[in-house]
Amino acid sequence: MKIASWNVNSLNVRLPHLQQWLGSFAPAVVGLQETKLEDDRFPDTALAELGYRSVFSGQKTYNGVAIVSRSPATDVQIGIPGFVDEQQRVIAATVDGVRIINLYVVNGQDVGTDKYAYKLRWLEAVHGWIASELQAHPALVVLGDFNIAPDDRDVHDPEVWNDQHILTSTAERAALQGLLDLGLHDAFRLHHEEGGIFSWWDYRQAGFRRDMGLRIDLTLISDALKTRCVDAGIDREPRTWERPSDHTPAWVQLR
Repeated sequence: MKIASWNVNSLNVRLPHLQQWLGSFAPAVVGLQETKLEDDRFPDTALAELGYRSVFSGQKTYNGVAIVSRSPATDVQIGIPGFVDEQQRVIAATVDGVRIINLYVVNGQDVGTDKYAYKLRWLEAVHGWIASELQAHPALVVLGDFNIAPDDRDVHDPEVWNDQHILTSTAERAALQGLLDLGLHDAFRLHHEEGGIFSWWDYRQAGFRRDMGLRIDLTLISDALKTRCVDAGIDREPRTWERPSDHTPAWVQLR
């Protein structure tokens, strides 16, 4: 069972890429972020032609999340319960007995800004919700664009991406560690100890060609799934395609 996460940075633009990748990689489930589509424009018919069903929550121009799966998704939850937020950043569903929580975490703009404070409040709300989800669903995968690089192995230059920089600040990393402390595991790190493997590269300054990236797209798995985790990785290939997303898929394979 391959479960993947991909920030497509506009599904309207990247639908051909998604169709190509679904055909070649054939995941059981993929969580999408930044679909940037209102719900009536989501291409569920085109994806159904490939054998995938979709649940989604979108908005025009910004944000938007979806779970695309071969088996039907049930018990769908949109948004963080009890947290009022107009931005469509969260969707959860159960697929083949595995609870999937798909997050498009707030970027935060810059340390000390209002958007940074909103990011930390948002992460605190997510923490409380995931704690309850783990009680109800021991087989849990939390995936998405976390907009946090877990440690210095996950950035191309730790001197630049330091404890005062957005995406790597002390408070952001502490919030991510708080999620792991609930009983989640970074699936990628269960299989890869080395650094320098990234999932996002800035469009500017030839970021991909120079491999100036970050690993901010994560697949976190619960204790109950740890022994079932046979592999995890990042697929760089879609980032080489014409007009790519700035992110590339991160995935985990469960037995």
